[in-house]
Amino acid sequence: MNYKSFHSLQFNDVKLSTYVMSVTILLSALVLPGCSEKTPQAAAPAPPVLPVASIITGTETTFQDYPASIEGTVNVEIRPQVSGSLEKVYVDEGAFVNTGQPIFKINEQPYRAALNNALAAQHSAEASLVNAQLEVERLTPLVQNKVISEFQLKSAKATAQAAKANIEQAKANVATASINLGYTLIKAPVSGYIGRLLKKQGSLVAASDVEALTNLSDVHDVHVYFALGEKDFVNFKDQYPGQTLNEKIKQLPAVKLILADNTEYVRSGKIDVIDGQFDKTTGAITVRAKFPNPDGLLRSGNTGKIRLSLQHNEALVVPQVATIEVQDKVFVFAVADSNKVRKQAITIIGKAGNNYLVKDGVKVGDQIVLSGLDRLQEGLVIAPQKATDKVVAITKNNK
Repeated sequence: MNYKSFHSLQFNDVKLSTYVMSVTILLSALVLPGCSEKTPQAAAPAPPVLPVASIITGTETTFQDYPASIEGTVNVEIRPQVSGSLEKVYVDEGAFVNTGQPIFKINEQPYRAALNNALAAQHSAEASLVNAQLEVERLTPLVQNKVISEFQLKSAKATAQAAKANIEQAKANVATASINLGYTLIKAPVSGYIGRLLKKQGSLVAASDVEALTNLSDVHDVHVYFALGEKDFVNFKDQYPGQTLNEKIKQLPAVKLILADNTEYVRSGKIDVIDGQFDKTTGAITVRAKFPNPDGLLRSGNTGKIRLSLQHNEALVVPQVATIEVQDKVFVFAVADSNKVRKQAITIIGKAGNNYLVKDGVKVGDQIVLSGLDRLQEGLVIAPQKATDKVVAITKNNK
């Protein structure tokens, strides 16, 4: 290869290298700006908009039910006072009887005979007294004339005194026999309703029987008994004025009776008696309320519940819809700094309508979330929205 050819080849290689370098630089200029740009990130979701309301206080009334038993104002066991065969039963079970109306008749023949014997003994004693007095009258002049000794007259007078005593005893026996005869006719001691007849006609009865013949209840008014624990009793009586318990009883409001079918008895009652001491076994005190019963709907032995009202002044009010229950505890979601929600346990002391009355866990002015609680977590940021008038009305006092 001559010099000219070699020089021409070398020149062409230089041109190729220059072209390749230019293309590389151009590609680098196009690629590097794209590599320097960062991948765009997804925008953060907006915080949820949830209604909130401020905790307020109000005067609320709660109601508490207590198991109760019902008895007539007079609840009498009818028992025989003499023994014998039950000859007649004048009434049926459940019948209404008036005071003095015959209920049972016991065979009176043995008691009639006993009365006749007592009367005969009385007459005999009276005849003995006559004889003794005649003897005294006969001996008196003889003693005065000193025909006989004074001792005989004194003895006759003593015999006459003994005859008088025998008459008194005979009269007492007559009275006893008459009373026993009267006991054979058993009458209603009060007006009321007859209970079950545990003895039928022809049965032998005695005063020593374990079971009564029947029960008689005067239920024009009824007594309803229930028990309050120490804490409930203190809370109940402390809200009424009066220095003594009797003064407080006069200020107690009317109470309601809930019947066994959960219906409310049409008439209100009045607490009139509170027991003098607590039962050591149960730690409760017995309270009695009196209810009118003109229609006879209530009977002795009925059961029910007494519903007491308890007023709470300046109670913290929390809508029930703003709470959740977890493992027997009730929580609210309070709005903290930076609109972060905080799960807060509350202590409930009662319920009035749709509201919980709260003892502690929140305070006046705290803001709580009213809805959407199932989507909330501790520390979640929300966009609080003031509750509408309808929602705020939930927290107002129940009038």
